[in-house]
Amino acid sequence: MTTNKDQVSIRTFVFPDDYAEVFDLWSQAGAGLHVGRSDSPEEIFKKLQRDPDLFLVAEVNGRIIGSVMGGFDGRRGIVYHLGVSSDHRRNGVGRALMEALEDRLGAKGCLKSYLLVTKDNLEAIRFYEASGWERMELYIYGKELG
Repeated sequence: MTTNKDQVSIRTFVFPDDYAEVFDLWSQAGAGLHVGRSDSPEEIFKKLQRDPDLFLVAEVNGRIIGSVMGGFDGRRGIVYHLGVSSDHRRNGVGRALMEALEDRLGAKGCLKSYLLVTKDNLEAIRFYEASGWERMELYIYGKELG
């Protein structure tokens, strides 16, 4: 649990140094964060070639307690994998990560961003709606390409 004496810092993800700790965080984040093939070290390395400044971590006392990964294609932003360790939730860590990511997307000229939440992830739905995100009525399609 984060206390007043624990200073949370937000910084850019460093590859490969942070990878194992962030992957463990994602793997333990719960059913709402789905880890897949695109989260391998090779795929994360490829993502970082495009916009490394949009992958953030939150730390307390040198330990990574949260992360969020964003992307920007020049027109729209996307948010991937917001995760906060269970012992640091409901202390503003997720909000701080999202605000930092939104600031960085805005600085790139991003006017609108998207994120995906599974329908049964009520905790995330409440979090994002309280943060000003609006639910959109869409069908989401996916296709494995390789």
